Amino acid sequence: MNNNLYTLILCFFSISFFAQIKGSITDNKGQPLAFVSVYIENTYTGTTSNENGNYELNYSDKKNITLIYQYLGYKTQKKTISTDTFPVISNVTLLEESYNLTEIVLTNGENPANQIIRNVLKFKKINSSKTDKFEADFYSRGIFRVKNLPKKIMGQQIGDMDGDIDSLTRSGVIYLSETVSKIKVQKPDKLKEIIVASKTAGDSKGFSYNTALNTNYDFYENYVDFDFNMVSPIADNAFNYYKFKLESTFYDDNNNLINKILVTPKRDKEPVFEGYIFIVEDSWAIYGVDLDIKGYRMQEPILENMKLQQNFSFNKVTNLWVKNVQSLDFSAGIFGIGFTGKFTHVFSNYVFKEEFASKTFGKEVISFEEKANKKEDSYWTSNRQVPLSNEETVTYVRKDSISKLRNSKPFLDSLDTKNNKFKLFDLINGYTFKNSFKNWSLSYKGISDIMSTSFNTVQGYNFNTGFSFSRSNDDNGKKTFINSNFNYGLSDDKLRVSGSFNHRFNLQNFASFSISGGVDVAQFNNEEPISKFLNSISTLFFKNNFIKIYEKKFAQVSYGQEVTNGLYMSTGLIYEKRKSVFNTTNYTLIKKDDVYTSNDPLQPLNNTSAPFNEHHIIKGQVSARVRFGQKYISRPDRKITLQDADFPTLYFNYQKAFSASNENYKYDFISASITYNKTLSNKGSFRSMIHAGMFFNADQISFVDYKHFNGNQTHINIDRKINSFSILPYYTSSTNDGFIETHLDHNFKGFIMNKIPLLNKLQWNLVSGFHQLNVPNYKPYQEFNVGFDNIGFGKFRILRIDYVRSYQNGYQGDGFMFGLKF
Repeated sequence: MNNNLYTLILCFFSISFFAQIKGSITDNKGQPLAFVSVYIENTYTGTTSNENGNYELNYSDKKNITLIYQYLGYKTQKKTISTDTFPVISNVTLLEESYNLTEIVLTNGENPANQIIRNVLKFKKINSSKTDKFEADFYSRGIFRVKNLPKKIMGQQIGDMDGDIDSLTRSGVIYLSETVSKIKVQKPDKLKEIIVASKTAGDSKGFSYNTALNTNYDFYENYVDFDFNMVSPIADNAFNYYKFKLESTFYDDNNNLINKILVTPKRDKEPVFEGYIFIVEDSWAIYGVDLDIKGYRMQEPILENMKLQQNFSFNKVTNLWVKNVQSLDFSAGIFGIGFTGKFTHVFSNYVFKEEFASKTFGKEVISFEEKANKKEDSYWTSNRQVPLSNEETVTYVRKDSISKLRNSKPFLDSLDTKNNKFKLFDLINGYTFKNSFKNWSLSYKGISDIMSTSFNTVQGYNFNTGFSFSRSNDDNGKKTFINSNFNYGLSDDKLRVSGSFNHRFNLQNFASFSISGGVDVAQFNNEEPISKFLNSISTLFFKNNFIKIYEKKFAQVSYGQEVTNGLYMSTGLIYEKRKSVFNTTNYTLIKKDDVYTSNDPLQPLNNTSAPFNEHHIIKGQVSARVRFGQKYISRPDRKITLQDADFPTLYFNYQKAFSASNENYKYDFISASITYNKTLSNKGSFRSMIHAGMFFNADQISFVDYKHFNGNQTHINIDRKINSFSILPYYTSSTNDGFIETHLDHNFKGFIMNKIPLLNKLQWNLVSGFHQLNVPNYKPYQEFNVGFDNIGFGKFRILRIDYVRSYQNGYQGDGFMFGLKF
């Protein structure tokens, strides 16, 4: 018998054997109803039906119970069943709700929905506080599909993605995973989750990323967080963003009057929902949510639509309305590639708390029980809150079978035998030899990679190639990478060779060790404010050689690790022998009669004398990064850090040059910086950084060791760092004394533009910023910028344009900056 068929039969047998109460749910036409809430009356024990309308409820007490079947748009049904013997089969047919339209009467010309929403606003804090502290069982499942995936993207072979993609349709399920966990929640943002079971299709490790984190879509709050704050239909200022219409009313099984309210945005381009919200009369609690989120409204143009549904159940004992089922469907697409998916969340067995113990919530947000990823199929069939659909059942079997095959030594060896064959053109294009079973590879970069080719006035066209070795262990997080680089400049006719060894010990405290050395060229500013690519464009097309470099022979060793949660420290020692280099070419594609400025950062016309004397130096450095409030996820194989948005991050650095060929080049340097990023409700995102430092005993140090600032003279900004200036010359403000730089940036994320007729159709974001630099003996340098982000068409919005004015003892200049984001 075929192995896959045999496994499928076992799966279906297991489902039948372990299910306690199960059945199917259909409408009156016999069509299956997906995600119907099923729970035992006056309890928090429940489940939901899958996409095929099937449900399973794990229950073992032998006594009669009443099941509640609840689904938005359909009449709630009660059914009393006997549980003398198991399994119990209970199939139901739900009838569409009989909506009452006659009670909808305009009062003073106003739809009664507005008064209902006002009542909801009046009572929402009370309703929210009733369920703001609880323990519960949580089940999560996620599936992600792709269709029409091309065989190549930008020349890179995609293949069948480890068997996930059908070779003919180029479609398939690329992710399927589920978790069972115990959660403790204290609104608005405290969570403690222990994952009891975790499973991922096709992954033997089985550590799922499906958790309760970031699934608390709470409409009682003013903003619902989808990594972009969406305005709740019952926010305090909801009437500024929404129109409401009472479409109908109906009575539930407890004779509660339920109001079905149509939610419509006042302005299309704002971060708002549309759809329906169901409100219970008198208590003004949420009965259910059925809302759509358009991708362009949350500034995710690739995302087409998300549908969020929430069902709330009523418990007569506690007199509470509690969310028991939540589903999130999404569709997205770009370049003809389509993506769809669904995440299902089931909350059950609630225990509400007056208070939690003081140490209940700590920095560890999520942890895994021992062997949570090793649960047998029998566990899942008896504890899975939502039965698998036919597609999901087949996907688990297929992906697990393919994974087992493709991770076996015979398969990996045969694959390597095929791919490791050396071809003549590999001398040009590059070559990689792999041992996939032992997870190591040896690579030769080749010489045809245009992205590794650049142009500067010292080297002319220069090319890079080299060899590398990589080995990793996914179980313990160890990784070793050895790299060599051969750089040859055509104009200066010089080969420079460098290499490095990097070893990561684990992914728990991120301990790593590195050693490097060789000969290379480097920018005076080691943060490299101008990229090799932009410099190549500036020189070849505009004859502006902004990049300023020197040659160094170096050897460096460093070590770093997280000392305690939130505190990462590193230390290093570096030897450098530095030498000035000069222009060797005047070649350009245009402006052939112009002459390049020199390679001297401070004297653009000096082509004869060196900007510094040749010397060597030895420096030591200690650095620290402190993330206040850092939370984390503990997985057996790694730690995943989560930065708390309410707290800043601090950086400290101490550097000492303690040996040099020139005694005047010795110095001490200390610096510190603080960064803080904050989302301001629906008014955009704010970024800030303050950086200060001071040199000691540094009056005559080499210009290489000065503090240089991230200026820009290209009017192009591809990677907009917070600590960069827009039109500051690269080296005119460099200092060997003290300094303070301040950077503020705010992106309104459509907050203002969305309210301006016609302009709101552009979907541009207003942006603004302020940057200031203070160094001794000079007036403060200041930049003010204002502009637009999210510029583009349709799904392609990658452009930002800023107008910048600078001041230093008066007006200095202005200009436009063009930025790209990918």
